Amino acid sequence: MKKVSRIVITLLILLAIFGTFYYLYQRSLPVEQQYEVFTPQTGNIEKTTIVTGKIEPRNEVNIKPQISGIITELLKHAGDAVEQGEVIAKVKVIPDMSQLSNAQSRLRLAEINLKQAEVDYQREKNLYEQQLVSADEYDKSRQAMLQAREEKQSAVDNLAVVTEGVSKSNASQSSTLIRSTVSGIILDVPVKVGNSVILSNTFNDGTTIATVANMSDLIFRGNIDETEVGRISEGMMMEINIGALQGANLQASLEYISPKATESNGANQFEIKAAVKPVDNVKVRSGYSANARIVLESVKNVMMIPESAIEFSGDSTFVYVVGSSEGKATYTRMPVVTGISDGLNIEIKGGLKKDAKVRGPKVVVETEMPSDL
Repeated sequence: MKKVSRIVITLLILLAIFGTFYYLYQRSLPVEQQYEVFTPQTGNIEKTTIVTGKIEPRNEVNIKPQISGIITELLKHAGDAVEQGEVIAKVKVIPDMSQLSNAQSRLRLAEINLKQAEVDYQREKNLYEQQLVSADEYDKSRQAMLQAREEKQSAVDNLAVVTEGVSKSNASQSSTLIRSTVSGIILDVPVKVGNSVILSNTFNDGTTIATVANMSDLIFRGNIDETEVGRISEGMMMEINIGALQGANLQASLEYISPKATESNGANQFEIKAAVKPVDNVKVRSGYSANARIVLESVKNVMMIPESAIEFSGDSTFVYVVGSSEGKATYTRMPVVTGISDGLNIEIKGGLKKDAKVRGPKVVVETEMPSDL
């Protein structure tokens, strides 16, 4: 029994050795190369570039207070629509002590002057009635009294503005009511009730109460490489794809190309802006990331083949035309004149017949190891 087992094991080893040598022999034999074969087609080719950027309103307006104070009420919030002149917030005035002191002093002085003017007027009036003074002197005293009254009222209004931000004479134009200067959508309200705000002056920009923009007038802003900027021009159309809005492709018209480059990651980039055409039922938000597809060059109804079938040699291009001889495939190297390429297909301007067959890349044939090895 043991002898039979040895024979079987020996036969299996010999079979494995023979199979290995046979496999190696088969692999050493020359294999005829197989290639993909293409026939020229007629179609359209577009050379495009993709520009990354974002969508934003053409104009964003920062609404700022005309006085310093504390926010007491917010009537609008981010996302709300607002009309020009509509109140966004209310501010309580915190008077400046220096201004308050001057306003109070001005009012006291105006009251003193008014009392004296009224006394002088009454005296001149009595003398005028007794015909002891001329009408001219009487008119002057009356005018002085009226001027003193106006000055007092002005001082009262000034004190009210300093302490409350509004006076009776200009209540409808109160600076404590922060109004929108434009119509649009409120993008941001960076303040809260209780926050202190300051007006804009020569020393600071002031506190922004809200940012308002017209969301129906949007632009695409991006950067294009210097190698491609020479191929674009104002007025060109581009297709805008917004990642956050799947399936929503917008059209835009290029309206600005920066005359000066900016360096980014070692490459020169030029800023571009394009007016985005609004689409019904598509709500675009400010700051959306977007890609703009720009057609740099295009041709229609031209002969084309896959670019993988082209052999580039210096400034020349060649193809291998497929033929046959004695039942075997032959490949004839022929020069061709090429045009634009979209990365997949390339235009053939001359040197190739429409019915020719062109050799493409090699077909990779995978050889499996025998299962018994």
